[in-house]
Amino acid sequence: MVARPSRQILGKIAADLGAALDTRARFGGSARTSGRVLASGEGWEVADVICTAGPHDRAFEEAHTQVAVAIVVAGSFQYRTGGGTHVMTPGSFFLGNPGECYECGHEHAPGDRCVAFRFSPAFFDGLAADAGIARPVFGAPRVPPTRDASDLVARIATALAVEGELSWEEAAIDAGTIALRASRGARPRSRAPAAPSRDVLARVTDVVRDVERDPAAGRGLRAHAERADMSAFQFLRAFRHLTGTTPHQFLLRARLRESAASLRASDRKIAEIALESGFNDLSNFNHAFRAEFGLTPRAYRARHESR
Repeated sequence: MVARPSRQILGKIAADLGAALDTRARFGGSARTSGRVLASGEGWEVADVICTAGPHDRAFEEAHTQVAVAIVVAGSFQYRTGGGTHVMTPGSFFLGNPGECYECGHEHAPGDRCVAFRFSPAFFDGLAADAGIARPVFGAPRVPPTRDASDLVARIATALAVEGELSWEEAAIDAGTIALRASRGARPRSRAPAAPSRDVLARVTDVVRDVERDPAAGRGLRAHAERADMSAFQFLRAFRHLTGTTPHQFLLRARLRESAASLRASDRKIAEIALESGFNDLSNFNHAFRAEFGLTPRAYRARHESR
C-alpha cells in the first residue's frame, strides 16, 4: 500500500469539491449539482454528487421520487422538511421517502459532496423485510453521525479518495438498513420545532466547517462557543438541535473517520496515524477506536487487508 497522511485521504474528497467551487468562481454561471453514477443494479443506484450552490443561490422545494439515502462526505448544507431545519454535516445521512417535499440550502457556506443511494420501492421493501422491519418508511428526515454508521462511512470515504475496491451493492444494503433502523429509533416530534435564526445557523455552520478543515486541532466546547460568540450552554443547545449530535461527538467521529481511512489505505504506523488524527495518547486512541468500530486499530487494518 502507498503511505499517505490521513488528511490527504479525506482531504482529497474535500479537494474535489473545492475544485468544483473554484471553477464556478472563475467562470461564473449558475449553481450545479453534478452526479457521477458509481454503480447500479436492479432496483438501486449510487452516485457521487457534488453541489456548488452557495449563499447567493435560491433554494427550491423539491420532492423525492424514490427512496433516498445520501451520506454527506464533505461540506455542509441546510436540509428543510416538514420536521424542521437540520444542518447536514460529514458523516450524517439525509433521508427521503417517495413523495416527501424538501429544500436544501447553502445560506452560510458554499458546496457539499454526498454519496447518494436511490432505491426503488420494491427493492427497499425487500431490504426492509430481510432486516426484519415491517414498515419500510423512514421515521426521521436525517440521521446524525452515529457509531453504527462509522465503518460504512470510512469504507465509502476510502473508496472515493484512493479509488479502492468496494462492493457498492453491499454498501447500498448497509446504508439502507442503517438508515431505516436509526431513523425509526429517533424520537418523533408532535410538531416541527421553531426555525433557528439565520445568525445561529451561520455560527453553527462556521464551526462545522472549521472542524471539517482541521479535526486534529484541540478545540473544546468553550473554544467553539467563543468562536460562535455564544455561551457554552447556548452553543451546545444550538449545535445539538441543528446537527443531532454534540460538538465533542462530532469532533471525535471526524477524527476516527480519518484514522480509519488511513488504516485502510496506508501502511503507516498506528501511533503516527493516531497523533496526526488528533489523539495525543495511544491508549486513548485505541479505546476510542475500539468503542466506535468494535475492533482495535491493528485488528481493523488486518481485517481490511484480509478482505
